[in-house]
Amino acid sequence: MPGDLPHPERSELQLVDVLFALSDPERLAITRQLVDGPLDMAACHATDPNLPKSTKSHFMKVLREAGVIRNEPNGRRRILTLRREDLDERFPGLLDAVLNA
Repeated sequence: MPGDLPHPERSELQLVDVLFALSDPERLAITRQLVDGPLDMAACHATDPNLPKSTKSHFMKVLREAGVIRNEPNGRRRILTLRREDLDERFPGLLDAVLNA
């Protein structure tokens, strides 16, 4: 489908990649926004409103490629979801420990 982006399978998730993705305060802030459910990418924001769109896109790419989020097309928009089930299955307790730190 046009607009689909690659996402790693659950078995491909690597701890070092997940920890790297969550190590940046802005990426962590984005991840925390997704705890309560999916968001339109336009509604999801980093803590610094002055960040360029390209930086926000890069944050989303790092999170997606690490397997922390899904970024899927929804019409002309994109929906972001936290891959909590995959992360909890692969690394039990990690997500809660990082998000609540």
